Amino acid sequence: MWKTASLLICFVLVLATLGVIMLASASAVQGESRYDNANHFLIRQAVWLALAGVGGFVAARIDYHRLKWIAVPLTVFVVLLLGMCLIPGVGLMINGSRRWLGLGWANFQPSELAKLSVVLFLAWWVKRNERRVTTVRDGVVIPMCVMGLVLGLIFLEPDFGTTMLIGVVGMSVLFLGGTRLSYLTLISAACLCLFALAVAHDPVRLRRFLAFLHPDRYAEREAFQLMQGIHAFVSGGPYGAGLGQGMQKQYYLPEAHTDFILPIIAEELGFGASIGVLALFLGIFICGIAIVLHAPDTFGRLLAFGITLTITLQALINVGVVTGCLPTKGLALPFISYGGSSLLMSGVMVGVLVNVALHAGGLISDDDTREIKDRLRSV
Repeated sequence: MWKTASLLICFVLVLATLGVIMLASASAVQGESRYDNANHFLIRQAVWLALAGVGGFVAARIDYHRLKWIAVPLTVFVVLLLGMCLIPGVGLMINGSRRWLGLGWANFQPSELAKLSVVLFLAWWVKRNERRVTTVRDGVVIPMCVMGLVLGLIFLEPDFGTTMLIGVVGMSVLFLGGTRLSYLTLISAACLCLFALAVAHDPVRLRRFLAFLHPDRYAEREAFQLMQGIHAFVSGGPYGAGLGQGMQKQYYLPEAHTDFILPIIAEELGFGASIGVLALFLGIFICGIAIVLHAPDTFGRLLAFGITLTITLQALINVGVVTGCLPTKGLALPFISYGGSSLLMSGVMVGVLVNVALHAGGLISDDDTREIKDRLRSV
């Protein structure tokens, strides 16, 4: 498990390093035009990266069993934050969505915290009701009500991509925990029908879906970013134009430093770099599954599985979006795209995953965690 944890950390560090390098290249033009500082986004991302490192280190050193104590309070806190996002004058309206809360020097996206809180709550709930999780009440009704409340608030922002991501991860955690597949299948079918109905009645999302089906017809508007992203993949070729030499970031590809940063990587570093990014996320997935298989208890196993699936599935969705395999969604590429909330929570989740691995290998004992807590109190 020590080797697995070390490999996991190495994969994450390589992705974060690549993210900083490519962000410096992809965001320079936007930073210069908006803030008269080509390094504006880079500096802010570096601060968030430092916070993510601290958060990940703390999460890796504190016994993950202690997280059971905050499962319910954290979920309640997330619900309050998500509710605040929907209040005019409190939540920030950006690009037609209320997903952020202003912190003065930065904006925070509560839905990023919701990804961890839902996994933590479900892992705690299944462990607490391990013998009754096959029943309708304890395996479906209660966990689904809690998860539905969180997803409903995220859906209203609106943020369809994060809603679907957390929903899939939550269903998977419940399935691994023992909830009957027949119950989950029926609920999933009902949710997909409601989701499709909501998309059909939302003009913006409907046009995005139609643009996904017929990108050539919507190439000048809804599919413009997708077409430019695909052009970046093509123009990069096998070896790329060279770091900093890409053209798509020159206002051809809107917000190239956020969700569509992978096409910039392909354009400047080549097809091999894109495959390398996919290989790194595959490595994270393999390490995560190894930790799941060796987790010392049900809570650790479900927690590790939920975190692993959250990170890698989000990456897979992002890759699917920028390559035209999925409709456009506002999901960042973990550890690489610009976004402080995403980077911070991804770092914390990796720290929790490492903590489970260290306990699985017997490398952290209860005495160690007590000593760490004493040190934190003294600080």
